[in-house]
Amino acid sequence: MVVDQGSAPDIDKVFQALADSTRRDIVSRVATSEFSVSGLASLYAMSFAAVQKHVAVLERASLVTKEKRGREQIVRGNHEGLAKARSLLDGYEALWRQRAGLIVDLLNEKQA
Repeated sequence: MVVDQGSAPDIDKVFQALADSTRRDIVSRVATSEFSVSGLASLYAMSFAAVQKHVAVLERASLVTKEKRGREQIVRGNHEGLAKARSLLDGYEALWRQRAGLIVDLLNEKQA
């Protein structure tokens, strides 16, 4: 069994974006409701510019979308981006379960 990794650069961007705890927290927050970038910035002990950079990384990885509303940038979770990561992880899980099943089969054969 081979795991379909999709477009490697896209998947790499997703996992690089999720490697940072602040970005994972942002994804969690915007998955259920939208936030302005300034609203997000008020939640963290860092500058507005730093939060803006985190959001830009998440946007490049297709984990969030931004929409200009007046003077504010509204950030929302992009469930399609998360679905790509989930699909890859599901493929690895299936592979590991298959291999574990083969090991169990081998052990049962030796005991018989």
